[in-house]
Amino acid sequence: MKKLFAMVLSLALAFTAVGCGKEDDSDKKSEGVMTYAEYDAAELKSSVTIEAYVQAKQSWWDNKATIYAQDKDGAYFIYNVACSEDDYKKLSTGTKIKVTGYKEEWSGEIEITDGTFEIMSGNFVAEAADVTSKLGTDDLIKYQNRFVSFQGMTVEPSTDPSGNEVAFLYNWDGSGTQEGNSDLYFNVSKDGATYTFTVESYLCDNTTDVYKAVEALKVGDVIDMEGFLYWYNGVNPHITSVTAAK
Repeated sequence: MKKLFAMVLSLALAFTAVGCGKEDDSDKKSEGVMTYAEYDAAELKSSVTIEAYVQAKQSWWDNKATIYAQDKDGAYFIYNVACSEDDYKKLSTGTKIKVTGYKEEWSGEIEITDGTFEIMSGNFVAEAADVTSKLGTDDLIKYQNRFVSFQGMTVEPSTDPSGNEVAFLYNWDGSGTQEGNSDLYFNVSKDGATYTFTVESYLCDNTTDVYKAVEALKVGDVIDMEGFLYWYNGVNPHITSVTAAK
């Protein structure tokens, strides 16, 4: 996983608001702003300008912010956009922003880098799109970076450094610790196929409900999840909510 070497965590995520589907009528694009389809079709390394709505803030450090954003047509991972600490505090879930930067790709993840932004008038909070049936299909990548849900997934074993079967690992290889605020990696399956999901600690640290929920998992548990459809050499969702399956 791509990590900043030093990071000030700022997790004012207001996830309780995510999924309520609130929106207004101010989603028209300004002059010179791309639609999501135009952004999607743009060449890598080209300059892009988009307008979207903050769905979660991952981190702030050294006047740079990383943000998950979405509009009604698609989603964006905005990496290390220039952002003062004061402006970062103004970004709540649903805040509309205009971003100019460069479209880049990192291990399959499409993102906007080296950008600047301004806060706009408008508000939209996306509902989680159920992509359970899309797992293992070519359609899944069309939802990259969106706020999504997975239903009825079964926790499968991971293997820790001692060779034991466990429900999750601190870091992808089990080398981390809870005290070190390591990412959590855990395997889940559906219809005979197994996938690795992640609790990204810069997004949801070791004090959050989802971090604690994953630490409490047992192999064989059946769970529902929500999160952002991040990509890292294949699907690698950043999970923000874990509950027992309904």
